[in-house]
Amino acid sequence: MIKLKSISKPQFLFRQISRQLWVRTSLIAALAVVSAGIGTYLGGFVPDFLTQRLSTEAVAKILGILASSMLAVTTFSLSIMVAAQRWASNQSSPRAQQVIEEDSVSQNVLATFLGAFIFALVSLILVETGVYTQQSIAVALAFTLVVIFLVTLALLLWIDQLPSYGSISETARKIEKNAKDTMTRAIELPCLGAIPYQAAADVPQTGHDVRASSTGNVRHVDVGMLHSCAEENDCEIWIMALPGQFVTEGQPLARATRKMDGETIREAFVIGTERSFNQDPRFGIQTLSEIAQRALSPGINDPMTAIQMVERLLRVLLPLGSRPTQPADPQFPKIHAPEIAIDTFLRDAYAAISRDAGDKVEVHEAILSALTRLTQTQDGAMTTAAHAAANQALTVAERDLRLEADKARVREIPNQVTVEPAI
Repeated sequence: MIKLKSISKPQFLFRQISRQLWVRTSLIAALAVVSAGIGTYLGGFVPDFLTQRLSTEAVAKILGILASSMLAVTTFSLSIMVAAQRWASNQSSPRAQQVIEEDSVSQNVLATFLGAFIFALVSLILVETGVYTQQSIAVALAFTLVVIFLVTLALLLWIDQLPSYGSISETARKIEKNAKDTMTRAIELPCLGAIPYQAAADVPQTGHDVRASSTGNVRHVDVGMLHSCAEENDCEIWIMALPGQFVTEGQPLARATRKMDGETIREAFVIGTERSFNQDPRFGIQTLSEIAQRALSPGINDPMTAIQMVERLLRVLLPLGSRPTQPADPQFPKIHAPEIAIDTFLRDAYAAISRDAGDKVEVHEAILSALTRLTQTQDGAMTTAAHAAANQALTVAERDLRLEADKARVREIPNQVTVEPAI
């Protein structure tokens, strides 16, 4: 089994930048400059028969067609993306917009279209201004054919994605994948690789506090940077704000057992206006739960979508019940981080859905079935927390259901859910 490593702050920032549309667009648009730069050197290798058949006017016409068509396709694709983001935000959750914006397929497609437009425009200018000679114009055509191939491939991917793009099921699938990936990292690298502690009372009462310089959500914590700082100063550092937590200016982010340069510790924390899925396993769970809550609202009234979210949440939470009984040694023994309790995950997942289910007995059945399944895992903490959550969900269901027959149905759920032994 490959042991995961903590993501450093430069790696986190690089991932965020690489997901920006302008980065991928610039790479394709840069082909125009590359083509002009190496055209002079490669022009001598172009066969004479090909040079005689090509002309700058022909290549200019091809580039003009590419530029005009890509401008129309880019505008059309942008309108689809904006409409999909608004639809997903209104029908599922405003947090779903982040998942759509960071979708690799749509970003690659849009970057290809926009980059091809800029490539054609820049290449057309270079051709018309005489930068290309009769020998090097073949190089410009070769790069143009490469761009046309990329555009064709992007169109095929775009057509394949359009039928489900922005739909609730597709958006929920992407959120579930992000949540499962983050949960896997949290299981294999518990407490960000630091030594866990349970409550605020475990933090030393004396020490040097490093406070936030801005207000926002903690998006990332570079535990490796904190550990290097602790080793240099021969001390221990206690993280007091996990990724996903909202902090205000002046609120403690960490506490060191001795006084040191607080700016170095503060640099390890990335604070922004939006939460991130990378180190925040609660974010994906809360977003899936929010989709279910939206589906249960009177304006939408879609209990089947809520049931599907309950099932997706179960798939995210099940790996917690099969965690190793012997936790791995911490990667950063001089750093302490708070442990997220199992009941916190279950509360994030099902408490609000149970509250909003009202008299929809099928939703209550789905919640109790999921929680009963979680009581049958091998993890003792999960079993205890799931039992408590199931009792709470049953209390809410009996309060909101009107018919005695419906109440009897939900009371029978714990006796109906069984787990088949593994073969």
